[in-house]
Amino acid sequence: MTIISYADSALSLLPPVVAIVLAMLTRRVLLSLGVGIVLGALLLTDFSAMQTAQYLGEKVSALVWDDGALNSWNLYILGFLVLLGMITALITVSGSARAFADWARTHIRNKRDAKLLTMFLGCVVFIDDYFNSLVVGSVARPLTDRYYISRSKLAYLLDSTAAPICVISPVSSWGAYIIALIGGILTAHGFTDTGHLSVFVQMIPMNFYAIFALLLLLCVALMGLDIGPMRQHELKAQKGELYDESKGLPPGANSDLPEADTGKIMGLFLPITVLVFATFYFMVSSGGDALAAKGQAFSLIGAFENTDVGSSLFFGAAIGLAVTLALVIYQGVEKLMIAKGLFEGAKSMLPAIYILLFAWTIAGVIGQLETGKYMASLATGNIPFAMLPAVLFILAGLTAFSTGTSWGTFGIMLPIAADMAMGSHTGMMLPMLASVLAGAVFGDHCSPISDTTILSSTGANCHHIDHVMTQLPYALIVAGISLVGYLVLGFTESVTAGLIACSVLFVISIIVLRIKACSPDAACKQ
Repeated sequence: MTIISYADSALSLLPPVVAIVLAMLTRRVLLSLGVGIVLGALLLTDFSAMQTAQYLGEKVSALVWDDGALNSWNLYILGFLVLLGMITALITVSGSARAFADWARTHIRNKRDAKLLTMFLGCVVFIDDYFNSLVVGSVARPLTDRYYISRSKLAYLLDSTAAPICVISPVSSWGAYIIALIGGILTAHGFTDTGHLSVFVQMIPMNFYAIFALLLLLCVALMGLDIGPMRQHELKAQKGELYDESKGLPPGANSDLPEADTGKIMGLFLPITVLVFATFYFMVSSGGDALAAKGQAFSLIGAFENTDVGSSLFFGAAIGLAVTLALVIYQGVEKLMIAKGLFEGAKSMLPAIYILLFAWTIAGVIGQLETGKYMASLATGNIPFAMLPAVLFILAGLTAFSTGTSWGTFGIMLPIAADMAMGSHTGMMLPMLASVLAGAVFGDHCSPISDTTILSSTGANCHHIDHVMTQLPYALIVAGISLVGYLVLGFTESVTAGLIACSVLFVISIIVLRIKACSPDAACKQ
């Protein structure tokens, strides 16, 4: 089968753009992704019907079986979703979720506290973005439901802590991956005297998008800054409609599960705590084994650099499920209720699994279209070096938005940013690398085909496109602030000046949002 190359053609943008626009217009995610997949396959096979069918068959089978072996990453992630769905359903069946909500009613005073606790949990559980979105969502959902916080708001709380925290945390799957990438880039360009971890730490204050996304989220939680579609969802939530019921049950939701009257708070916290520590253990253990196989000494950062995230999530969830089952049986919950919980929990994750499978497929198609390389090629013109951080931020954002992957954008854009810095101004190397990291997270936040965005919707039990559309205004506000910051940084070559510019714009934005959110038709009381 002959595959046509589109690395130098704007046509490589067509499938992701069509899929994203269709998803936003029709709000039918699977249909939109399917159209994008078929369009990409037709382009790659020069519109040959037979070759398109063959190509699509290979892509679908590669989701499970790839290069003569099981696609372990995909299977582990899907298994993790199913196991987590079972854990969540069993916690509901045991009555522990209701017990936690009852406890919260006497200890958590209002909506503001509920949102702040959710954000705090998102910042604490920082080892992986998938893990963050799904686990924190399971813990926080009974609490946010109790205070009539919309599922869209919960999804925003999850998504805007997951990636921004992971991208600036060295002890996370993201941090380790970025440190490994940057280490290779710096070594290739002769920077061998500086420790890779210290370089990563130096770049944290340069990641304007991550910093101000977290600050905006904090202000939204404290002040009730509900604007655009989010305002409508929050107003409906006050009437008891936590999600758009006309669209059916959202991914991850369980309907009409029986609940025991003997539930205890420990039935929620113990399984989740075991899940967190077991996953952390497997991540460190698998990374340590990989280091030993290479003959390298153990280090925590090195372990996270080499960890097997997929298997760690799966085995951590398996232990979490075993503990949950043991607690439910000990509690004396009827076997029929347990069986129903396991079945409904697994079933509740099917919509998320379908979306994820389609998203992985279109990501593979986009990869072969070389959309990312085309986007990266746009940065190679004669651009003044002072503009480069801002330009790279925009291009990284567009690349992540089009491809649905932050990590893929890192892999494509970071080496290009380093080459451009070496060819123009080596003193701007770190700001340019940081702008790529920031832009990739921004694009990921806005993209309906991003797996992180999909799993944040799942963790919140929120309809996916509702989450995308309600989060989009906030992401664009922070992106605008960050863009100005990178322009100031580029022209002044001062990170402090860039941060000051971002801070001034941020304060102005908060004042404007506060006025808008507290207009007569809005409810900004907490």
